[in-house]
Amino acid sequence: MSRAPAGTITLAGKTVSRLGFGTMRLTGPGTWGDPTDRDTALNVLRQAVHDHGITHIDTADAYGPHTVEELIRDALHPYPQDVLIATKVGMIRPAPEMWAPHGHPAYLRASVEASLRRLGVERLELCYLHRIDPEILLDDQVAVLQALQQEGKIGHIGLSKVTPEDIRRVHKEQPVAAVQNALSIIDRDDPALELCRDLDIPYVPYRPLGAGSLAQSHGVLAALDWLLNLGSHVAPIPGTSNPHHLKEIVTAVAGWV
Repeated sequence: MSRAPAGTITLAGKTVSRLGFGTMRLTGPGTWGDPTDRDTALNVLRQAVHDHGITHIDTADAYGPHTVEELIRDALHPYPQDVLIATKVGMIRPAPEMWAPHGHPAYLRASVEASLRRLGVERLELCYLHRIDPEILLDDQVAVLQALQQEGKIGHIGLSKVTPEDIRRVHKEQPVAAVQNALSIIDRDDPALELCRDLDIPYVPYRPLGAGSLAQSHGVLAALDWLLNLGSHVAPIPGTSNPHHLKEIVTAVAGWV
């Protein structure tokens, strides 16, 4: 396996490549259903890990929904010891391009159980609350993840698309293992970035290449270099369904150690 791209970071108790791989694009159009070319999707996952040294794979039960977790299992299981598979629960998909938070405790518990089966693991090493459901008390949503953690089904708990207030509220009672928010060279304003630095929480920016648009307008190197320079706690997760684009992304950060 090649050297970890962009150096390493400690995430969910494991040392992984600072450059992760986001898997949302390994679906059909609208983040819905199976990819058009399943073999290519499987190969992209294998190349990310085995050829390019990426050891942080990010996914969610809502991608597909469910199809990407199955792809990851088919491509990579049994998982190499140094690979972290992070997933997210708490979002439902009524239709293509449609997303809605669903944080009822019974649903979150069922979602974790289903992700365990799809990924073929006994524990989700890093499980994010994909979105805070405004209809359910945040404490109740976190409590069910804590219960699953105590049962050994979740290793570490993360938060996605959250404010500094959300982070402080949860972190006061439960260590937040990672925060995943949107951040890029053209979407620069997230006060959670500095809070995560202060609290020593890894910050995982999603959509770092703007679903590919920033690679064309600013270049992959400029877009990722800007993020990596924000601090050693920043671990971007660009994604692609194209093996050539994947190689371009990894090559762009080859000078980072």
